[in-house]
Amino acid sequence: MNLRPTHLRARLTLWFMGVLAGLLILAWGGTFALLFWQLRSQLDHFAIQEIETVEGLMYFAPQGELRMHEDYHNHPESKEVIDRFVEVLSPEGAVLYRNERLGDQELGGLPFAGEGVGGYSVRSERLGDGRRVRMVSRMHTLDGRRLLIRLGHSEEPLWSRIEEMLIASMFVLPIVLAVAAVAGYGLVRRALGPIEQMARRAQEITPQRLHERLPNDNTDDELGQLARVFNGTLARLEQAFEQLKRFTSDASHELRTPLAAIRSVGEVGLQKDGSRAEYRDIIGSMLEEVNRLTSLVDNLLIISRADAGSLQLEMVRIPVMQLAREAALLFEVLVEEKALTLVVDGDESAAVRGDRLFLRQALVNLLHNAVKYSPVGGIIAVRVQRSTDKVIVEIEDRGPGVPLEDRQRIFDRFYRVDKARWRESGGAGLGLAITKWVVEAHRGEIEVESEPEKGCRFRVKLPAAG
Repeated sequence: MNLRPTHLRARLTLWFMGVLAGLLILAWGGTFALLFWQLRSQLDHFAIQEIETVEGLMYFAPQGELRMHEDYHNHPESKEVIDRFVEVLSPEGAVLYRNERLGDQELGGLPFAGEGVGGYSVRSERLGDGRRVRMVSRMHTLDGRRLLIRLGHSEEPLWSRIEEMLIASMFVLPIVLAVAAVAGYGLVRRALGPIEQMARRAQEITPQRLHERLPNDNTDDELGQLARVFNGTLARLEQAFEQLKRFTSDASHELRTPLAAIRSVGEVGLQKDGSRAEYRDIIGSMLEEVNRLTSLVDNLLIISRADAGSLQLEMVRIPVMQLAREAALLFEVLVEEKALTLVVDGDESAAVRGDRLFLRQALVNLLHNAVKYSPVGGIIAVRVQRSTDKVIVEIEDRGPGVPLEDRQRIFDRFYRVDKARWRESGGAGLGLAITKWVVEAHRGEIEVESEPEKGCRFRVKLPAAG
């Protein structure tokens, strides 16, 4: 059977009560010990003063018997109120005197070595009847004879006071703990109130209500920090859901477009009896859409594997100028068709460590955009530069550029600056998203500079190879 409370406020209250009870017990224990030590110190001081008085009252009778003057009292009954035990021994331990209050009981037994020599010996002892006694001893010389005088006081009144205080504390402690428990429970409940409120609100948040946020009345304390962190998580989840919805919608649309084109071309071809050349044109159109569909699926597969972290980069040393020339060579036909000028120059010694296939794909994507949107007869420049620890690749064109409001989103998946123009050119809006992933996977950065109708410059920064 599990007796542990299920509610946090109950556990915190019990923990608070336990700590408070422990502190009270330690405080009271320390107080009792200090009080007992002070009272016993006073008792020792009083006993030392009294032993001085006893020394002056001791005398030897003519018969050689040791006695103590009692005639200094104003009233005979005064000596009855003196609560002290007196015993006088010879250095060998023979009993020479015991007062009436001590009677026949021993006060400390045989002397120990050095007892009372050169000062006072203080210790606690028990009488024969079990009473606890605080005793002071001192060596004294009387009429040329050495005497060991012992004087003691009962500790029973002292222990009685401590026991009375202890009993009183046992009644007070439960009351104090009960009051502390009520106050602590209220304090804990009030402190955990905002958490309970946040929990209720979080329970109401569904995938359809990710725009809602947790209440955050006080932003300076730990609960405010918790609310900010949770609201930040909700914001990221909302953004991820929106991206997923947009990605799913765009992917479905992009996949449906070539499939619909293939179907329509095929249906038109089946509805008429055409010549061999006409069927070749139909099949060519269908293959063109299949190629577009294959490219889209390949890009989606790359993005999916990148998100899952299953793509493994094969890191080798790569001369960047050589990689840029290989990427530029792939567009030789397109460059000639549009009468473009493609210039590749830079530092031949610039090299990076990375995956050759993916880095070339990133450069191909950037060059593809530059070729696609450059005007006929335009110039495309690819420059490779090297700094102390970076290799910088710039690809600049003279196309229409990217508007300022779109520069931060052009690396999003399926995002198009001009959807109609991208549709005509056959783009799906995945090239720059893949390029950004490749650059960041190589611990690099990519940025864009553009002016409307003056062209666009993409700048890729990668760590230089050692």
